[in-house]
Amino acid sequence: MEASANYENLSPFNINHSLGGAAEFNAVIHNLLSKLQTVTLVQVVAVNGAGVAPVGTVDVRPLVQMVDGAGNVYAVGTIFSVPYLRLQGGVNAIICDPVVGDIGLCAFASRDISAVKRNKAESAPASRRQHDWNDGLYIGGFLNGTPQQYVQFASNGIVIHSPKSITLEAPNIKLQASSVTTQTGSFAVNASQTAQFTGGGGISSDGDVKAGSVSLKNHTHGGVASGSGHTGKPNS
Repeated sequence: MEASANYENLSPFNINHSLGGAAEFNAVIHNLLSKLQTVTLVQVVAVNGAGVAPVGTVDVRPLVQMVDGAGNVYAVGTIFSVPYLRLQGGVNAIICDPVVGDIGLCAFASRDISAVKRNKAESAPASRRQHDWNDGLYIGGFLNGTPQQYVQFASNGIVIHSPKSITLEAPNIKLQASSVTTQTGSFAVNASQTAQFTGGGGISSDGDVKAGSVSLKNHTHGGVASGSGHTGKPNS
């Protein structure tokens, strides 16, 4: 009897204790599950390494607050250096980096990923932690506002919109379409070598066209003579 009593004292989670077997077992399971992080909504508070550079990290603050046993609510705190998602394959990428204030999803790895983050290669876990706050990965784009700059894939086509400017950079750019229409207040072509415009139906202009200082509509010719002779070159 004495040995049995000692055994009971050494087993704080014994299923036969006064809490009641099922209730106590349930409490233990819930306590263990509360320490496991899965996914949660977070807000970006800092961005590290953005733009045309290797994918950076964000510091995030979980938006779902914690509640203790007495019903007191308190913030979780900031999670630092969380890698964020960029749509990328090899050297090809769409760069749309997070900004401060964005709301997104943070998923937490089942094991310590700090060594993989550091080495960017297959690595052993640096510790035995599991489902921990420190092993988050940020995926952006939840509960955010109306975009002002965007690429839209609509049912009637694709829209690329910017309130400022759009820049295309490449050694060669080719537009291939049955028709190209521009609606703009001004249109300028600055070619450092040659500029060539051809069209089967000709090229027309509602306004004047100039070559240097010579006006196509208003230029004059010298060397005018009656008969079958030809005029001289246009006067500048």
